[in-house]
Amino acid sequence: MTRITVSVDGVSYTDDVEPRTLLVHYLRETLGKTGTVIGCDTSNCGACTVHLDGTSVKSCSVLAVQADGSSVTTIEGLARDGELHPVQRAFSEEHALQCGYCTPGMIMASCALLADNPDPSEEEIRHGLEGNLCRCTGYHNIVKAVQAAARQQQVGAASGEPAEVAR
Repeated sequence: MTRITVSVDGVSYTDDVEPRTLLVHYLRETLGKTGTVIGCDTSNCGACTVHLDGTSVKSCSVLAVQADGSSVTTIEGLARDGELHPVQRAFSEEHALQCGYCTPGMIMASCALLADNPDPSEEEIRHGLEGNLCRCTGYHNIVKAVQAAARQQQVGAASGEPAEVAR
């Protein structure tokens, strides 16, 4: 066993883990963060995407011990004070989900995309979400949701409100 300390969604945790434990399993089984979905266990689908020290990663390809001393944000950590994160809200408003299985990973990847590029073109959105698979929607409404979140971020920035899309 290896002792790790990691901040997840703003809360610090110290646990003993097997060195081979994947971050996705630690989040789900030890911490109960079941919004981080296990999709393929091969890093192909992106359903398990989280932010590790602000960088979008597929948590099925990261060992929990690699997150020691780091900060992890999961889909559960995006909402603040009972308010959905702007990307979460845009996904709902733009009907960017059907079965919902890919949604947590898509939202986390979209947040990272908008942090790097606050005004992406449709092509840049599609490229930025490569590696996150959706088997239901055909991506059209997902792209619309990212565009809507980007517009909301720009309106907020113009009004002097803090940008919430990228955390």
